[in-house]
Amino acid sequence: MIRPLIVALLTLALLAGCATRPLDTEAPHERVPWRDQAQRLERLEHWTLAGKVGLRTPQDSTSANLDWTQYPGYYRMLISGPFGSGRNLLEGRQGRVSLSTSEGRFEADSPEALMEQQLGWSLPISALDHWVRGLPAPGSHYEREADELGYPKQLQQAGWEIDYRDWRQADGLWLPQRMVMTYDELRATLVINDWQPGEPR
Repeated sequence: MIRPLIVALLTLALLAGCATRPLDTEAPHERVPWRDQAQRLERLEHWTLAGKVGLRTPQDSTSANLDWTQYPGYYRMLISGPFGSGRNLLEGRQGRVSLSTSEGRFEADSPEALMEQQLGWSLPISALDHWVRGLPAPGSHYEREADELGYPKQLQQAGWEIDYRDWRQADGLWLPQRMVMTYDELRATLVINDWQPGEPR
Protein backbone atom coordinates (compact mmCIF):
# COMPACT_ATOMS: atom_id res chain seq x y z
CA MET A 1 0.00 0.00 0.00
CA ILE A 2 1.31 3.45 -0.86
CA ARG A 3 2.12 5.53 2.22
CA PRO A 4 -0.76 7.88 3.14
CA LEU A 5 1.31 11.03 2.56
CA ILE A 6 2.40 9.86 -0.89
CA VAL A 7 -1.18 8.98 -1.78
CA ALA A 8 -2.37 12.40 -0.66
CA LEU A 9 0.29 14.27 -2.60
CA LEU A 10 -0.09 12.19 -5.75
CA THR A 11 -3.83 12.64 -5.59
CA LEU A 12 -3.40 16.39 -5.28
CA ALA A 13 -1.01 16.36 -8.21
CA LEU A 14 -3.72 14.84 -10.30
CA LEU A 15 -6.29 17.08 -9.93
CA ALA A 16 -8.00 22.67 -3.64
CA GLY A 17 -17.16 25.46 1.42
CA CYS A 18 -19.22 27.96 0.56
CA ALA A 19 -22.76 28.00 -0.84
CA THR A 20 -23.07 28.46 -4.58
CA ARG A 21 -25.85 27.98 -7.04
CA PRO A 22 -26.86 24.36 -7.68
CA LEU A 23 -26.45 22.45 -10.91
CA ASP A 24 -28.94 23.23 -13.65
CA THR A 25 -31.72 20.71 -13.25
CA GLU A 26 -33.28 21.29 -16.65
CA ALA A 27 -30.15 21.87 -18.69
CA PRO A 28 -30.22 21.08 -22.40
CA HIS A 29 -28.39 17.93 -23.40
CA GLU A 30 -26.61 19.52 -26.36
CA ARG A 31 -23.36 21.27 -25.64
CA VAL A 32 -22.82 24.78 -26.90
CA PRO A 33 -19.68 25.44 -28.97
CA TRP A 34 -16.57 25.84 -26.85
CA ARG A 35 -15.99 29.39 -28.12
CA ASP A 36 -19.33 30.46 -26.61
CA GLN A 37 -18.09 29.78 -23.08
CA ALA A 38 -14.29 30.03 -23.37
CA GLN A 39 -14.02 33.58 -22.01
CA ARG A 40 -16.28 32.83 -19.06
CA LEU A 41 -14.18 29.77 -18.19
CA GLU A 42 -11.01 31.85 -18.30
CA ARG A 43 -12.56 34.34 -15.85
CA LEU A 44 -13.86 31.65 -13.50
CA GLU A 45 -11.95 31.98 -10.21
CA HIS A 46 -14.39 30.59 -7.66
CA TRP A 47 -15.90 27.11 -7.51
CA THR A 48 -16.57 24.08 -5.38
CA LEU A 49 -16.52 20.54 -6.68
CA ALA A 50 -16.78 17.07 -5.22
CA GLY A 51 -15.69 13.84 -6.81
CA LYS A 52 -13.55 10.76 -6.64
CA VAL A 53 -10.02 10.05 -7.82
CA GLY A 54 -8.78 6.61 -8.75
CA LEU A 55 -4.98 6.38 -8.68
CA ARG A 56 -2.90 3.62 -10.23
CA THR A 57 0.86 3.07 -10.17
CA PRO A 58 2.90 -0.02 -11.07
CA GLN A 59 3.02 -0.86 -7.35
CA ASP A 60 -0.54 -0.18 -6.23
CA SER A 61 -3.97 1.24 -6.92
CA THR A 62 -6.24 3.19 -4.61
CA SER A 63 -8.97 5.81 -4.57
CA ALA A 64 -9.89 8.89 -2.62
CA ASN A 65 -12.76 11.35 -2.30
CA LEU A 66 -12.01 14.95 -3.18
CA ASP A 67 -13.71 18.17 -2.03
CA TRP A 68 -12.16 21.23 -3.65
CA THR A 69 -13.01 24.86 -2.90
CA GLN A 70 -11.35 27.51 -5.03
CA TYR A 71 -11.29 31.26 -4.39
CA PRO A 72 -9.20 33.96 -6.04
CA GLY A 73 -5.84 33.66 -4.31
CA TYR A 74 -6.80 30.72 -2.09
CA TYR A 75 -7.70 27.04 -2.47
CA ARG A 76 -8.67 24.24 -0.12
CA MET A 77 -8.61 20.53 -0.99
CA LEU A 78 -9.96 17.95 1.43
CA ILE A 79 -9.01 14.37 0.53
CA SER A 80 -10.37 11.30 2.25
CA GLY A 81 -10.61 7.69 1.25
CA PRO A 82 -10.50 4.02 2.10
CA PHE A 83 -6.72 3.74 2.21
CA GLY A 84 -6.61 4.39 5.94
CA SER A 85 -4.97 7.80 6.02
CA GLY A 86 -8.06 9.65 7.20
CA ARG A 87 -8.51 13.26 6.14
CA ASN A 88 -5.78 15.13 4.30
CA LEU A 89 -6.13 18.88 3.91
CA LEU A 90 -4.17 21.02 1.45
CA GLU A 91 -4.50 24.80 1.70
CA GLY A 92 -2.75 27.23 -0.58
CA ARG A 93 -2.27 30.99 -0.69
CA GLN A 94 0.16 33.02 -2.71
CA GLY A 95 3.64 32.10 -1.55
CA ARG A 96 2.54 29.53 1.06
CA VAL A 97 1.06 26.03 0.99
CA SER A 98 0.29 23.71 3.91
CA LEU A 99 -0.61 20.03 3.99
CA SER A 100 -2.14 18.43 7.07
CA THR A 101 -2.18 14.62 7.20
CA SER A 102 -2.20 11.90 9.82
CA GLU A 103 1.59 12.24 9.83
CA GLY A 104 1.57 15.94 10.75
CA ARG A 105 1.46 19.37 9.17
CA PHE A 106 3.88 20.36 6.43
CA GLU A 107 4.49 23.74 4.79
CA ALA A 108 6.33 25.05 1.76
CA ASP A 109 6.38 28.04 -0.57
CA SER A 110 4.47 26.20 -3.32
CA PRO A 111 2.71 22.85 -3.85
CA GLU A 112 5.62 21.75 -6.02
CA ALA A 113 8.09 22.68 -3.29
CA LEU A 114 5.98 20.77 -0.75
CA MET A 115 6.20 17.61 -2.86
CA GLU A 116 9.93 18.11 -3.36
CA GLN A 117 10.31 18.52 0.40
CA GLN A 118 8.34 15.40 1.31
CA LEU A 119 9.00 13.08 -1.64
CA GLY A 120 12.17 14.31 -3.29
CA TRP A 121 10.42 14.99 -6.61
CA SER A 122 7.61 17.19 -7.87
CA LEU A 123 4.60 17.35 -10.18
CA PRO A 124 2.79 20.42 -11.60
CA ILE A 125 0.04 20.82 -9.00
CA SER A 126 -0.28 24.51 -9.83
CA ALA A 127 -1.68 23.66 -13.29
CA LEU A 128 -4.72 21.80 -11.97
CA ASP A 129 -6.98 24.81 -11.53
CA HIS A 130 -6.67 25.31 -15.30
CA TRP A 131 -6.84 21.67 -16.38
CA VAL A 132 -10.04 21.06 -14.41
CA ARG A 133 -11.66 23.84 -16.47
CA GLY A 134 -10.40 22.32 -19.71
CA LEU A 135 -7.75 25.04 -20.13
CA PRO A 136 -3.97 24.83 -20.53
CA ALA A 137 -1.94 26.39 -17.75
CA PRO A 138 -0.16 29.63 -18.68
CA GLY A 139 3.56 29.88 -19.14
CA SER A 140 4.20 26.37 -20.47
CA HIS A 141 4.11 24.79 -23.92
CA TYR A 142 1.13 22.55 -24.62
CA GLU A 143 -0.55 20.57 -27.37
CA ARG A 144 -4.31 20.38 -27.63
CA GLU A 145 -6.67 18.14 -29.58
CA ALA A 146 -10.29 19.29 -29.88
CA ASP A 147 -13.58 17.71 -30.93
CA GLU A 148 -16.00 19.04 -33.53
CA LEU A 149 -17.41 21.65 -31.09
CA GLY A 150 -13.97 22.84 -30.02
CA TYR A 151 -13.96 21.09 -26.63
CA PRO A 152 -10.60 19.63 -25.61
CA LYS A 153 -10.33 15.88 -26.17
CA GLN A 154 -6.71 15.71 -25.06
CA LEU A 155 -4.25 18.16 -23.54
CA GLN A 156 -0.53 17.49 -23.26
CA GLN A 157 1.46 19.75 -20.97
CA ALA A 158 4.41 19.48 -18.58
CA GLY A 159 4.80 15.75 -19.30
CA TRP A 160 1.14 15.02 -18.51
CA GLU A 161 -1.48 13.71 -20.89
CA ILE A 162 -5.02 14.70 -19.92
CA ASP A 163 -7.92 12.97 -21.70
CA TYR A 164 -11.35 14.59 -21.32
CA ARG A 165 -13.89 11.77 -21.43
CA ASP A 166 -17.18 13.41 -20.41
CA TRP A 167 -18.75 16.80 -19.69
CA ARG A 168 -21.60 18.11 -17.56
CA GLN A 169 -23.47 21.38 -17.35
CA ALA A 170 -23.47 23.57 -14.23
CA ASP A 171 -24.66 27.16 -13.96
CA GLY A 172 -24.75 27.48 -17.75
CA LEU A 173 -21.21 26.19 -18.23
CA TRP A 174 -20.11 22.87 -19.70
CA LEU A 175 -17.33 21.53 -17.45
CA PRO A 176 -15.29 18.33 -17.33
CA GLN A 177 -16.98 15.44 -15.54
CA ARG A 178 -14.49 12.65 -16.24
CA MET A 179 -10.76 13.13 -16.81
CA VAL A 180 -8.03 10.52 -17.23
CA MET A 181 -4.53 11.83 -16.54
CA THR A 182 -1.26 9.99 -17.11
CA TYR A 183 2.34 10.79 -16.33
CA ASP A 184 4.75 8.00 -17.29
CA GLU A 185 3.46 4.98 -15.33
CA LEU A 186 1.16 7.02 -13.11
CA ARG A 187 -2.54 7.09 -14.07
CA ALA A 188 -5.43 8.86 -12.38
CA THR A 189 -9.11 9.03 -13.18
CA LEU A 190 -11.06 11.98 -11.81
CA VAL A 191 -14.86 11.74 -11.77
CA ILE A 192 -16.63 14.93 -10.65
CA ASN A 193 -20.05 14.24 -9.16
CA ASP A 194 -20.90 17.81 -8.18
CA TRP A 195 -19.73 20.96 -9.97
CA GLN A 196 -20.71 24.34 -8.53
CA PRO A 197 -19.01 27.20 -10.37
CA GLY A 198 -19.14 30.60 -8.74
CA GLU A 199 -19.83 33.86 -10.48
CA PRO A 200 -16.98 34.88 -12.82
CA ARG A 201 -15.15 38.02 -11.77
